[in-house]
Amino acid sequence: MADAPTQSSGSQRSLNPFAKRDEHTPQSILLYKITTSLSYLLLLISSIYYSIHAPAGAHNHRFWHNNYSTPFAQSSIFTSIYWLILFALQLGYAYALYTPTTATVNFAANIGSHFIANNLLLFGFVNLFVRSHFWLAEFLLVVNFFNLTFAYFRHSNGPRWVHVGALSGPLAWNFIALYWCGALAVHSNHFAARIIANVFIWGWVGYGAFYLIAFKDYTMGFALSALAFSTGVGQFLTRPHILQLQWIFAFTIGGLLFLLSLAVGMPGLLGRDPFPRGQIVSEDRERAPLLSDD
Repeated sequence: MADAPTQSSGSQRSLNPFAKRDEHTPQSILLYKITTSLSYLLLLISSIYYSIHAPAGAHNHRFWHNNYSTPFAQSSIFTSIYWLILFALQLGYAYALYTPTTATVNFAANIGSHFIANNLLLFGFVNLFVRSHFWLAEFLLVVNFFNLTFAYFRHSNGPRWVHVGALSGPLAWNFIALYWCGALAVHSNHFAARIIANVFIWGWVGYGAFYLIAFKDYTMGFALSALAFSTGVGQFLTRPHILQLQWIFAFTIGGLLFLLSLAVGMPGLLGRDPFPRGQIVSEDRERAPLLSDD
């Protein structure tokens, strides 16, 4: 009878696609290879298509046509370049499922459900956004923010080349997009809204600093920096220009995050980091005693 709760718990974990597992069967790895590729292509193709074409309907537009003047409007060129780079980096995550290193494959499989959920939620976001359903699009961003944050906290010590495409890059954009889409949803471009936005944008520094300090994740810092610069360019081109401080703040935040990320990342890149970032270890090594018996 004592084994019943344990068996029940193990059965629940096997049914939970987001559960962290020590190993995966060849069948589950094959399933992740197929589903991650399909969800990736679904988001990639729909994003490119709606950047060029508008869906049928009187109030439907191409994706960047809905980038109206708000205190968080971005540069369509800079953010598009960000996503093209991110899509390319996500191929690294897909490749991780094919590597001969068991620890890397297990890490990629453990975040596979989060990666698929991210792609499907953003696919829904894109389809709602081009149809001007900003509140529903914002809701999907909130759900995805929790999805990616949960994945980040549970799986923060993976290989950098997998981590940036599957976790830090998408999470950084999702965080900034919450402000951008939220501003579109409330139609905020009047003077009072801009004053409030001038205060709220500084939350980006605190958010980026948290990941730089707690996780030493300079990839998150650089990603937020790039998106802050995109916002700065977008604000510089946004009306009204009288007493427009948002572009100044955005450029300042982008520069500050860039310098902080450089300070955190350079020692590790040069091999001089006294506190190196964690690495994937096997289950046996995790359970090994901290002190030897010698």
